[in-house]
Amino acid sequence: MSVPHTAATGYSVVIPTVGRPCLADCLAALASSIGPEPREIVVVDDRPQPEPLRDELSLEELGPLRERATVVQTGGRGPAGARNIGWRLVTAPWVAFLDDDVRVGARWRESLVRDLAGADPTVAGVQGVLDVPLPAGRRATDWERNTAGLARARWATADMAYRTEVLKAVGGFDERFPRAFREDADLALRVLDDGWRIRRGSRLTVHPVRPADRWVSLRMQRGNADDALMLRLHGPAWWRRAAAPRGRIRRHAAVTAAAAAALVLAAAGRRGAAALAGAGWLLGTAEFARARISPGPRTREEVTTMLATSVLIPPLAVYHRLAGTLRHRGAGPWEGARAPAAGPGGGPGEGPGTGYRAGSGAGSGGSASRGGGT
Repeated sequence: MSVPHTAATGYSVVIPTVGRPCLADCLAALASSIGPEPREIVVVDDRPQPEPLRDELSLEELGPLRERATVVQTGGRGPAGARNIGWRLVTAPWVAFLDDDVRVGARWRESLVRDLAGADPTVAGVQGVLDVPLPAGRRATDWERNTAGLARARWATADMAYRTEVLKAVGGFDERFPRAFREDADLALRVLDDGWRIRRGSRLTVHPVRPADRWVSLRMQRGNADDALMLRLHGPAWWRRAAAPRGRIRRHAAVTAAAAAALVLAAAGRRGAAALAGAGWLLGTAEFARARISPGPRTREEVTTMLATSVLIPPLAVYHRLAGTLRHRGAGPWEGARAPAAGPGGGPGEGPGTGYRAGSGAGSGGSASRGGGT
């Protein structure tokens, strides 16, 4: 059954990218999808400053939608900054954000318009349904399981539509989040605090597991700094509100402390105490490695990777958490952007708002890839 496409369901699409080959598949899937066409498509080229011999992004895969598309270069502001540039250029009442490594479903455009038509005036955003295909015939690796978590995540901007007026009201994405991690949860929590609602739609988008090297889990620990910022902005209850896994930062801190104590005690000549602390570090590291190896394929390569990274992750996680806490020590809590009066949805956010300007930071790093702490 087709859905009438009205002015109220008009939408634009914003796709941040760092020029990965998967962008072609993303654009081709959007072009071949059945349903009303987007008013505009903004592809945000978030690669670092242009290089003399670098190719321009090709939009030929958009086919008949090519005339509706624009490419804008940001010079590497990060996913939050790239999306902010993108949504501020559109004229439609709704903005649909897609990551460059997703493939929308065959009837995605039709389903999106249906989702938007079903959004009453209290609804600020409608989330898509993400499918992360995992390999058949074997257990998923640690990286594949991490990516599969997107299917259960709330408000993932891999496929997320927001009212343009709401993005203006709350200031868009906070560019102090330099990675594609937590910036989506931060925006959603601010939108909810401002009195709006967010619902899950019916449209389907496939998010393949992208290739990654064996050290990807180490780079993901940078997300612990973003967790420190979330704590400053939204308080200790933000984990529960966002239905986010709390992670192992407390265990990592204990394991790291045991390793540091073993080294200090050994240097001081207290061999017995050093051995006890070292045993604590060994047991904690072994437990962590087992927790990661047990659900996986247990191949030689996977086991070797898990053992090596399980030794390195705890101190890296603690370092990034401490660095983030120091870096964001002056960040103030979100206090709302406006007074909703009788309000869209009512609830939190009533009264004058004095919130920070979300887009005030300067981000860096690649866009459209998820990554955080373990």
